[in-house]
Amino acid sequence: MPSKILVTGAAGFIGYHVSKALAESHTVIGIDNYSDYYNPDLKRDRVSILTNESNFSFIKMDIVDRQKLSALFKMERFDIIVHLAAQAGVRHSIENPRPYIDTNIVGTFNILEGCRYNSNLKHLVYASSSSVYGRSAKTPFSEEDLVREPSSLYAASKRSVELMVESYNHLYKLPCTGLRFFTVYGPWGRPDMAYYKFTELLYNNQPIPLYNRGKHERAMTYISDIVDGVKTVAESQPESHKIYNLGHYKTVDLLTLVNTLGSLTKKEINLEYLPFQSGDVLKTSANINLAGKDFGYSPKVDFRKGLENFVDWYKWYHKIT
Repeated sequence: MPSKILVTGAAGFIGYHVSKALAESHTVIGIDNYSDYYNPDLKRDRVSILTNESNFSFIKMDIVDRQKLSALFKMERFDIIVHLAAQAGVRHSIENPRPYIDTNIVGTFNILEGCRYNSNLKHLVYASSSSVYGRSAKTPFSEEDLVREPSSLYAASKRSVELMVESYNHLYKLPCTGLRFFTVYGPWGRPDMAYYKFTELLYNNQPIPLYNRGKHERAMTYISDIVDGVKTVAESQPESHKIYNLGHYKTVDLLTLVNTLGSLTKKEINLEYLPFQSGDVLKTSANINLAGKDFGYSPKVDFRKGLENFVDWYKWYHKIT
């Protein structure tokens, strides 16, 4: 049955793809503030495609603006909310921590207050991150793991969001599900992500900075596999508050990422080896058994094929022949 869905952060990478998928069968209202953390033109280009969808409409809005958000909740009675708006970036949170408190914590509080007084609400789905596992040496990361050692304020803000939602679920019986995303990549991706930056450097014949000699490992997950998971979860009826990992069960080290991009772009690779960075983690690895059991979640896109799709998009978007 079609629902009215609010997607926050709809101009973002994941928000764009999720909004597009949900608008195929639901009425979707997307909001975003066009943050300048990276070039807002990319966000506007995403939204320009979304607005061609008959079931999608967009409102420029900041979730930190309590009054405007409250007015939206009073005007629209949402059945489902997919809360993806956040200040992203692990390293940026070390240099400029305030936006992580404002957007991730205060903004999410405003969303929760809107949900609290929305009697129509069937489900709040919100984005968390594999970063909450922090300095844990135990892999693959499982939802049952204790998450008490965040490596960055970004990670701490995402864990704070999970605890806030747990409180609202307990106090107000808010039906909600948290999703911990693992290194999402693909077309229309974020320019601050390693795979995007490396591609840009390759096409500009510049050296690629490789921290820790490329020994970092990530559970890189193609965007369509994340979207499938978010859509399935959003359309479900939660019993209470549960958190799930959404990621790929295989890991990829950074050196393999660079070499694969070099092969796909047919560009010469020039590496600049750098020491381990503060705030980073050596490995993220996803245990997805719980999402598989409850939702049949299983990533389908091969790493090389996903990168090939991204490189094709990058060449198209940046007009590279």
